[in-house]
Amino acid sequence: MVSVRKRGKVYEYRIEIASIDGVRKWLTKSGFKTRQEALHEGAIAYNEYYQCGKKQKQKDMSYADYLDYWIDNYCNFNLKYSTIVTYLNIIKLYLKPRLGMYKLSQLDSQMLQEFINDLYVEKNLSKWYLKGILKTIKGSLKYACYTVNFINDNPAERVHIPRYEVVCGNPAHIFTQEEIERILDRFKDVHYIYYSFLTAYYTGLRVSEVFGLTWDCIDFEKKTLTVNKNIIKKNKEGLPKKYVISKGHSVENWFYGSCKNPQSNRTISIGDTLVKALKEYKKEQEEYKKFYGDSYLKHYEKKVINEYTKREEIKIVDAKAELELNLKEAQLIFVKPNGQFRGTETVRHAFKVINYELGIPCRFHDFRDTHATRLIENGADIKAVSKRLGHSTIQTTYNIYVRITEKMETDTVDRFENYTNSLDIPAITKLEYLLT
Repeated sequence: MVSVRKRGKVYEYRIEIASIDGVRKWLTKSGFKTRQEALHEGAIAYNEYYQCGKKQKQKDMSYADYLDYWIDNYCNFNLKYSTIVTYLNIIKLYLKPRLGMYKLSQLDSQMLQEFINDLYVEKNLSKWYLKGILKTIKGSLKYACYTVNFINDNPAERVHIPRYEVVCGNPAHIFTQEEIERILDRFKDVHYIYYSFLTAYYTGLRVSEVFGLTWDCIDFEKKTLTVNKNIIKKNKEGLPKKYVISKGHSVENWFYGSCKNPQSNRTISIGDTLVKALKEYKKEQEEYKKFYGDSYLKHYEKKVINEYTKREEIKIVDAKAELELNLKEAQLIFVKPNGQFRGTETVRHAFKVINYELGIPCRFHDFRDTHATRLIENGADIKAVSKRLGHSTIQTTYNIYVRITEKMETDTVDRFENYTNSLDIPAITKLEYLLT
């Protein structure tokens, strides 16, 4: 209930709120010129208080506005930066243009199913991308239904993607030994690219994990490599805010990110080949530091507070940008000869060369695919492979990385052939053959 009274020449509204220690408390505000104005503002304040700050009736909120609300109040605080970027792209390209004009309360299962079916027919999207769009819708409406109670039901739970025909063959490109040799030979004189490729091939690390490596991650004596972080690109403030993500050759701001899952924090063994190669590369890097002297671009780890989430993060800064006392130097491994660090952008041009000049259609992740497939192909234990790749479950390794290669098929036949070798199968004579 809102009450209004005149205080001098102005009006004041008053709202009774929860008592504290048995004492009645009031929410008041004065300064209104008319009784009607005070009553109107008081009604708004009353609604805000008794609906926990919700100024707008949720049933009247557009889906476009709600998606912004969901990103700002849930995603930015709970999801990884890369996931938020994916959601933002889906929202911008598909959800807001096609569904954004509808009120949140208008969305139902039929409307959403027709939307998914239309995308399936019109856009020729892959099965996994269409699943990602539906996942975004389901996730946003789940929050609206079960957390903030904007709606009573999640209509997306009854929506499914259309049936896709089974696609034969490998979605990933599994490198042959000849292709690996061609790629490495092409970049043998560009060492920061050459050794990043070599590391990915011999370890199966993700691209963000490769370029997040620092020299303290490598133990040459024990022949181990530790993955405890990755590298991610953010906007200037380090915020996953809408449509402000750096692209192309704009100013790059690199941050250390957490690993994909707890299992991704791992220490793996590395062989003599990679140990020897990285030792040589480190020695060369030290020579470059001496050659460039003060012109060598050093990088430092600066602790910053994300202005949006209020969480502490580590930003990679260089001496030319800003330098504070007592900053820890970031001993990044894969940098240019002059020390410049471009994170995962380092190999962008290299893959254009691989695809168009060498004629090998691939991506960085295919080093990981190849590493896993060759290990399984040669009889490696699936549990060890899963741990090496940093998967959350063994099933993930089976579903994504274990593929039937020609060698595996041949080995399977040979194994059974060896098993049945003891059978004495009589030869059929010409007469016996005719009688049959």
